[in-house]
Amino acid sequence: MTTSDISQTTLPKLAVNTFVWCSPLTPEWLDQLVPKISAWGFEAIELPLESIGDWDSEATGQLLRDYALEPVICAVMPPGRDLIACPGSVREETQDYLRSCVEAAITVGSTRVVGPMYAAVGRTWRMEAAERTAAMGELREALRPIADYAGDRGVVLGVEPLNRYETSVLNTTAQALDLIEGLPVESVGLNLDVYHMNIEEKSTPAALREAGERLMHLQVCGNDRGTPGEDHLDWEGIREALADINYSGVLGIESFTADNKTIATAASIWRPLARTQDAIAEDGIAFLRPWMAAWPSIEVASETNR
Repeated sequence: MTTSDISQTTLPKLAVNTFVWCSPLTPEWLDQLVPKISAWGFEAIELPLESIGDWDSEATGQLLRDYALEPVICAVMPPGRDLIACPGSVREETQDYLRSCVEAAITVGSTRVVGPMYAAVGRTWRMEAAERTAAMGELREALRPIADYAGDRGVVLGVEPLNRYETSVLNTTAQALDLIEGLPVESVGLNLDVYHMNIEEKSTPAALREAGERLMHLQVCGNDRGTPGEDHLDWEGIREALADINYSGVLGIESFTADNKTIATAASIWRPLARTQDAIAEDGIAFLRPWMAAWPSIEVASETNR
C-alpha cells in the first residue's frame, strides 16, 4: 500500500481511559495525566464521570485544548444507577445523571457520551423471551428522552454491551442494535469493546461489520483487559472490518487500576495486567500506531466487498 492510499482514509483517533490509573478521576489526576497522555502521542482521552462534580468541566476543557486532546465522556453505572427493572425514582435519577453527562460533554468540548447506560454493572437476572422483549421496550423508552436531550445539543450516546458476567441486559452487538432500532441515528449509536466482544461474539470482525454505521466508539484492549497487541485477538481481522465500515471515530484503550476496590471488583482486576499502568498506554500506542499504518484504503475495502 502506498502513502497516497492511506491518505484517502480518515483514520480513527487513539485515546486512553483514565481508569487505567485512577478512580475517581480528579483535577489533580488530570493535571498529572493529561501532559503524559499527550506526550505519548494520543489524540483523545476517555473521561469517566463517576459522580457529577468529580472534575470541573470548564477547567478540564481548557486543559485538554491546551494539549490538543479530544475528550470522550464515559458514563459510569455503579449499583443503584438503572434504567430498567427498577423503581421509577431510580430511573428518573439515572436519567438525570445521563443528562448531566451530556452537559459535561458540551462544556468540556465532547460530542460523545459512551457506556453501559442501562443497568448497574454487575447486576444480572434471568429473562425469558417475552420478559426480554418487554424489558427492551422499557429500556428503549427510558433512553428516548435522553437521546432527544443529547441530539438537541449535538451529542451522540454510545450504548455499550458488556459480557455476561457484568450484565444480563445487553451482551452482543445484535442485542444492542435491536435495542437502538427506532432511536434516532443522529443521537444514538453503539460503543463496542473488543474485550467484551471476545467473550460474547462468534466473530469480532463480523460483529463490527454488523454494527456498521451505528458504531460510534470502539474500545481496544487485550483479551485479558491489558495491553492491546500482547494478546490473542484477531487484530488484522479487526482492522479490516473497521476499514470495511469506513470507521473513523475513536479507538480507546480502556483498562483499570486495582487501587479502587469497587472498580477493581466490578472489572474483575485481580492481578497486574502489565508491568506498570503507564505501560498499558505506552506499549498499547506503540502497537496501535503501526497497526493503523497498515489500514486499508476506503477504495481497497470497497473493491474487496464488490
